[in-house]
Amino acid sequence: MRLLPGLAISTTLLLLTGCGGGDDALSDTRNKPNDFGVTNPINDFSQGSTGDSTNTSGLEANEVRITMEVPASYAPDAELTRRNLKIVQPDRVSVYATNTALQHLGSIPVTTRTDASGFTIIAFDNGQPLAPDVIIEARYGNAVMRSLAADADRDVKINPFSEYLVRNTLPRYSEDEFQGILDCVNDAGDSLCLNKYVWSTLADQVHDFEIDIPANATVNSALELLGERGDFARFVAAMADYALLDEGSSGKISASSADYNSVFLGIELGQTFLESTLVDSGQWGVRTAQEERLEDANGVSYVYPALTLTSFDTFNIRVTSLASDIPYDRETLIHQDGNNFFFRGPGIWERNTHASSPGAATLLEDQRLLAGRALYQSITERDTRTLGWTRNPYYLDAYTSAPESDTTGPNRVVSGYFSAGKAIELESANGGLRRGDTLENHYLSVLELDLLRQSGFNLDTLNGKDYNVVYLALLLGDGSTPVTLESGFGTWQISGNSVSQTQAVSQVFRDSSGAVGSDDAGTLTQSWTLSQRTARLSSGDQNIGRLSLDVSTASGMFDQPDIGVGASTPDGSLLAFNLDDSGLGDGLLVAAGQATASLPTSGRFRLQGIQLGMASDLNRLTHFEDAVLTLQSATSATLEPRNLEVVHSVSGESVSTPASQQPDTIALSYTGLGSGQVSLSAANLLLEGFYTQDQNQFFLRLRDTVGGEEQIGLVLATRIP
Repeated sequence: MRLLPGLAISTTLLLLTGCGGGDDALSDTRNKPNDFGVTNPINDFSQGSTGDSTNTSGLEANEVRITMEVPASYAPDAELTRRNLKIVQPDRVSVYATNTALQHLGSIPVTTRTDASGFTIIAFDNGQPLAPDVIIEARYGNAVMRSLAADADRDVKINPFSEYLVRNTLPRYSEDEFQGILDCVNDAGDSLCLNKYVWSTLADQVHDFEIDIPANATVNSALELLGERGDFARFVAAMADYALLDEGSSGKISASSADYNSVFLGIELGQTFLESTLVDSGQWGVRTAQEERLEDANGVSYVYPALTLTSFDTFNIRVTSLASDIPYDRETLIHQDGNNFFFRGPGIWERNTHASSPGAATLLEDQRLLAGRALYQSITERDTRTLGWTRNPYYLDAYTSAPESDTTGPNRVVSGYFSAGKAIELESANGGLRRGDTLENHYLSVLELDLLRQSGFNLDTLNGKDYNVVYLALLLGDGSTPVTLESGFGTWQISGNSVSQTQAVSQVFRDSSGAVGSDDAGTLTQSWTLSQRTARLSSGDQNIGRLSLDVSTASGMFDQPDIGVGASTPDGSLLAFNLDDSGLGDGLLVAAGQATASLPTSGRFRLQGIQLGMASDLNRLTHFEDAVLTLQSATSATLEPRNLEVVHSVSGESVSTPASQQPDTIALSYTGLGSGQVSLSAANLLLEGFYTQDQNQFFLRLRDTVGGEEQIGLVLATRIP
């Protein structure tokens, strides 16, 4: 499944729209270029878009089109659109300046007209605003909602999502902070501030969230529902904080362009409505990055999971941009009431793509890469059905290593994030694809390691090195033990092509009766074989740091390895592998050179990652969103958890939507184990793993037992400047 012909970035697209194009090989219908001239996105599901279709046909550069969407209770007979909202023509539209108290501070000079379809068109005499101090307000009956005029795609949706954004961002600022935002947008003092584009991006991206509004909702109850969606509320709050960064925080990577090999693990918990006999059942899922083989009249080519960072100057602003394209395979396990299990292997699901829309990012102190990320929709087939896949945006707060030189980008980008989505049945209609029934809701916790590509990489770089290792894997099936969650922690020694290892293994599992158990006594000592995996690029076959991991005999250049495919940084200091259909299951393994640096004893670290839990009648997915690990000394630390949590009630056949959790701070005992290894513990909670040589990153496996629930996971902690 291809979305992007490449990772080229359009400057105009990057800064002003955040929306890209793509191609699709499923049918002639889906091969047509994206055409956003339609007025209702329910009739235009297009891959290569981010969900919110735009309607800019016939608009001048200074004009916006107003589309008002209300809960169904306000207009039962109106036209249905996405998210169970109804499209209406507003009774009244006004445009005015505002402040942090959301006061009406006076009208903005505009002219209005009505287009041939009855939509209100607003022309701004002084050009479309970029700042958040201009509001468009619309009334329909007794429903009054607002939107920021800055919306990037100029198809200004006024609905509960835009109203939530207005109500929950501007009032949080002090007067000084708000003035700083306006100064940034207006380039006060010739500051040329990149973050002037945050508001146009944010006003547009809130409409990419696929969250259904109940038909009987009022405006206020719809806003309450959105506030209870932890992923949506945290995204808006994080982007509002992002807008406060000044021009000094907006930088660019050292290289003009840097390409990365991506290693990606997504673990999902959701609910399926796809199969009639299994409707409402909960479902585990795991996604792992894959190479994709493409064949056409010009021959065979390969797409490799990748991230691209690009730096350039535009309008005299220093810009870092990023785009990614990660083909992935998926396995799922349906868990029905009565403890019936149904495995759906990778052959059931057509290979899909996790691809992000190119967009501007901020590089903060050469250590953190910040951005609001929109993900493309995609289309696949399952049996006789055409499935459309939506992905909600997420806030990226990734760690980047310091560049080694003025011409080399960071050698790694390390991140964890959460994104919900849907599978939607698509139906052919009027030459397009119309949204039908929702077939899945899924909630995805992701760990992604992007390791710098280097042409001419040699496996000798790794020879003779000792590594610390952690991994997390899911083994799903339909046998006597349908679910096994496994983690490992230990060491590797690489000699030539041979990997000698000792890893302590922990398991949490559910048997076919539904009973949950655990085993923390295993040790993995099997030797593995490591080999270079040549990439076939348009420029020819090259070694770019990609690796194969096998049990004994090295696999062929384009063959599936026994254990998985991974990559190395150019200096061999960090390795990562996607475990894929291995004896361990599907998952992620991370190896870092054993640190000789002393034990870190201070600093704050952003903790992100995955925690999986199982008890007799529930499954739980917890994503550490922006928890903070604080090192206090050589023996003590604290963890301030901030989580997104999804719970599957087996007997209730229900799956909760993502809830934001902020439990009490946990005091941890902190112990250095030597050679860069560490342990952090409190009661039954145990975090074991290692830190890197620069002392800026920890990779830790998690094990806990809480009230009879067995929990296991993998987290990363990266230094906060």
